Amino acid sequence: MSSSLLWAVDVYGKVYSLSTTRGRWERDEDTLLELKRVTAGQRCSWGIGCDHHVYLNIDPGEVPIRYREETYENQRWNPVDGFTDVLLPTDRWAWSDLTGGTAQPLHSFLLPSNSWEWEGDWYVDQVCAGGDPIETGGWEYAVDFPANFSREKKWNSCVCRRRWIRDRIYKARGSWTKIPLDHPKQPPLPLSDVSCGGWEMSDQPGRYHFLWGVSQQGQVWFRSGILPQVPEGQCWEQVEAPREVAQISAGPGDLLWAVLWDGQLLVRTGICLDSPTGSSWVVVDSPPVKEGGTIHVAVGVSVVWAVTKDYKVWFRRGVNSHNPCGSGWISIGGEMMMVDVGLNDQVWGVGEDRGLYFRKGVTPSEPSGRGWIPVSWRIYTHMSGPPPPPPLPSLLFSAGCEFGGQVTNASHGSVLTCEDSGDTELLLTTIPPRPQDTPKAFIPTSDSFISSLVADREPLRTPTPSPKKPPQGKGSEAGDVGPPTSVATYPLGLEPSLGLGEEDGPVWAWISGGGCDVDHTAQMTWLRPADPCSTALSIAPVEPEASTARKLSNEHCTGQSVWVRKGSMRWWRDWKPYRWVDVGVALEQSTNVNGKRDAIFFIYFTQYDEKKYLHVFISDVTVLVPVLKENSHHAFAVYTSDSTKQRWPLILSAQTEKDMADWLSLLAGCCCEARGIRGTPSRQALWSVTSKGDVMVHEPSPCLEAPAHTLPCDMMFWLQVPGHLRCVESNSLGVVWGIGYDGTAWVYSGSGSLLGNCSGILESSYRCILHTQTDGRTVYIYENQRWNPVTGYTDKLLPTDRFPWSDDNGFTECTKSTTHPPSPQWSWVTEWAVDLAFSGGTDKEGWQYAADFPVTFHGNKSLKDFVRRRRWVRKCKITLTAPWQEVPPIPLSDITVLPCLAQSSMEQVSVWGLSDKGDVLCRLGVTPQNPAGSSWLHVGTDQPFKSISIGGGHQVWAIARDRAVFYRGSVSARNPAGECWYHIPSPPKQSLRQLSVGRTSVYAVDENSNLWYRQGLTPSYPQGSAWELLSNNVTKVSVGPLDQVWVIADWVPGCPSELSVPGAVCHRLGVGPMQPKGQSWDYGIGVSHYQLVLILMSAPNGTVFPK
Repeated sequence: MSSSLLWAVDVYGKVYSLSTTRGRWERDEDTLLELKRVTAGQRCSWGIGCDHHVYLNIDPGEVPIRYREETYENQRWNPVDGFTDVLLPTDRWAWSDLTGGTAQPLHSFLLPSNSWEWEGDWYVDQVCAGGDPIETGGWEYAVDFPANFSREKKWNSCVCRRRWIRDRIYKARGSWTKIPLDHPKQPPLPLSDVSCGGWEMSDQPGRYHFLWGVSQQGQVWFRSGILPQVPEGQCWEQVEAPREVAQISAGPGDLLWAVLWDGQLLVRTGICLDSPTGSSWVVVDSPPVKEGGTIHVAVGVSVVWAVTKDYKVWFRRGVNSHNPCGSGWISIGGEMMMVDVGLNDQVWGVGEDRGLYFRKGVTPSEPSGRGWIPVSWRIYTHMSGPPPPPPLPSLLFSAGCEFGGQVTNASHGSVLTCEDSGDTELLLTTIPPRPQDTPKAFIPTSDSFISSLVADREPLRTPTPSPKKPPQGKGSEAGDVGPPTSVATYPLGLEPSLGLGEEDGPVWAWISGGGCDVDHTAQMTWLRPADPCSTALSIAPVEPEASTARKLSNEHCTGQSVWVRKGSMRWWRDWKPYRWVDVGVALEQSTNVNGKRDAIFFIYFTQYDEKKYLHVFISDVTVLVPVLKENSHHAFAVYTSDSTKQRWPLILSAQTEKDMADWLSLLAGCCCEARGIRGTPSRQALWSVTSKGDVMVHEPSPCLEAPAHTLPCDMMFWLQVPGHLRCVESNSLGVVWGIGYDGTAWVYSGSGSLLGNCSGILESSYRCILHTQTDGRTVYIYENQRWNPVTGYTDKLLPTDRFPWSDDNGFTECTKSTTHPPSPQWSWVTEWAVDLAFSGGTDKEGWQYAADFPVTFHGNKSLKDFVRRRRWVRKCKITLTAPWQEVPPIPLSDITVLPCLAQSSMEQVSVWGLSDKGDVLCRLGVTPQNPAGSSWLHVGTDQPFKSISIGGGHQVWAIARDRAVFYRGSVSARNPAGECWYHIPSPPKQSLRQLSVGRTSVYAVDENSNLWYRQGLTPSYPQGSAWELLSNNVTKVSVGPLDQVWVIADWVPGCPSELSVPGAVCHRLGVGPMQPKGQSWDYGIGVSHYQLVLILMSAPNGTVFPK
């Protein structure tokens, strides 16, 4: 890494620089130079002197800075004298610029400042504009002014010109020089602050800086004309501000923040290369403090730091070029007089003890860092000879000043212990003190600004001896081991003790790291850690007891931090024209002093050359789910309560399957942290599966079913559980069963912790009993043909017909080459083959025939059949690791688990199922300790069944494949299989397909998606009396142990058509003993849910509480 400089100013105005390679401070050679503030950029630094002049220091370099002055000598031909400088009144000046509008005689060119010197005298440019040498003394000829000049003199050449050149070179590199006042423009009033930035806005070589200033009257000024060949700039331009500004800070990019006199903050928007002064100001609230506001702000590439009047340090989250105002403030540990952001967003500060500090651990993923480290202040002046040798290491350092004499309490602003120290003991070593001179208690100043720096601070006092005996710990020379009773600091005995006089260590007032190029991974020997651990700044005085000291240090060292994860994705723009847009994304997670975490998800995009952004609070996210989206195989949807009401989720697409899984895992972990969700799903959880087979879980609040505190469905948070299922069932004893698409039965084996924490980065980490889970699906496509008299059946269809290769409905084209598995996680296990087992029958080639599309197809061809189709089939498979244990060997089509209250005690849990052939099965030996059970018991039926459900009191209802409804009688814990089946009439002219049984109610869904309620259920007549239509557009229904009703709606108003299956979770409101059917629906989130199971752990009186 090349050498770079860190600049600092003490309260006397003396300027110091620290080289990153030499690792020591050097005072500027100009001993008369006094600056109040400095601001550094790449290869140059600016400062404000105590004489109110602006100073510039350009880093030394091998390539000199040259500027070429030029002027043109113009002449006109006349018959008497030939070419002469006697021109017509309408002609240009005899000596002018290129356009001829400005007079520029040779004697009018002066050096802009003493930093320049002429490099030679004026000479004629012997090269013409075309680049060819001129042999006529540099003259170029033309017919008249202005016209195209050439080196050839023609018969009609009436005017001529030649260019005179003189170079000047900048000679003051490496030293501070005054910037000349503007002429003839009125210079700004004396400046109180300057800040340079903007050098990263252009990637072209020779990048230049933007310089901003603030006058003592609160006006904002911009230095225009700063170029690589004109480092001093040209003039000051005033930028109107709504109120008086006290301090300003510009970042390397397009960020500019300012502090107002009243402590509020301003942000300049619209800054770009074409408009370096920006377009408008935006007022931003200062950090939330009890009194006052902000006194200082520092801006980096994508970070903003601030210091309030109580000297607390704050970090602004969500700041970047798309969102220059950010989104919120985060309190950072430590107290500072001012901070500055340097290259790579590294942070420097002047502590309340007037020491210099560096923020350690600042990385792109954690821009707020992890703690403050003191910067060594070993001084080397150019007149004092070679630098002194470095001090020997000591067992204890002070972050501020070191005091001699007897044991004293730590000074205000000293470092107590390391960050995140936990229960680390403080090891103190007593070093024999030596006499010290009394530090000076007064700092003489000669400038009003310097006086203002120290006027509001407490007077610096000489440390007073403590009456207590110096502590001795392990490794002390006395050899006694005992508990420490005080924290003290001692001199090393190798360097002079540090008082507060001019001859001692500097009392810092300002620091600028804009030109200091350091990396968080580099080893910086000029940093001075206070102990083997990293240090953190604390201002609390040390109490006598060591345990109290450790307690305070831990509280201050664990300050708030921000963690950031950035990336790039594609975002589905949900307004016309609908399309994918390349965006940048960032997830910012913050941790407050109480350890609670919250996060914000940002999406940055550009529209019509204007930078914009969207943001989602992680605490508002309700579900994260993969979706199938056109032209994207790695898309997922982010739902919030607002987007659920609008039926428009935030849909993003990652570049790879791994990127999508990583982001989903990261976002899900942040959501769980924000809601305090840990561990595996509780027994009162709501389980659901999506149409893709994803397993979702919702943890209800204790008041989920309380009438006065019903949680709206659109605010329910759904967490994805690893696995792939077609349906799932559970109860309040923790027994969870599921069935895959291939009919395999699975039982949930989750235990232990659900979420982990690794270095502050959340990740889903299922530390439970994991198994290899597989599932299979069958993909169908249809080949369609139409008959014509010439060729017979052919794939040449009518324009109004379906596609030659399509889906079942014929609306979507599906060919063998374009049809893929459901997601990249799936893989083909067979090749395409004709399905000869198609329902309705086929001929020997698999064709079905009909009169036209779409009409009922049959397997035998007739004279009236003009179209035909056949179905092609191909199987795919998914393999994943999930907390699901296989229950062999019978494939199932439906499963149901006995619902019960959490406080119920039973030896076995009733589990009923249907085989893929329609046989009714009862699982034996199922307990909370052995949820898989031991064996299946066959229950006799006279026909195959397709749906079954068991409710409270062992009520078993089922639907046969011929659409008949049956009730199983005499089922109990002692007789789990029951005695006989009772036929129940179906609703008039309707065929039921699924039902769910609660404690005293039965609900069913028919083939037309209508929801039916069974009336008249009593203990003496459990079959009920009649069916009552309750609602339509229902796909699935689930009834809880207290007759709570939840459904998956087939369609809800406003649901986007972009989702493959617009299933939405809905809750029936008003269900009670007097209103068993409820009153209305609460529409929830639509994420293509397929089946939902409601299992709540409830008290006998109906109140719901968590385990």
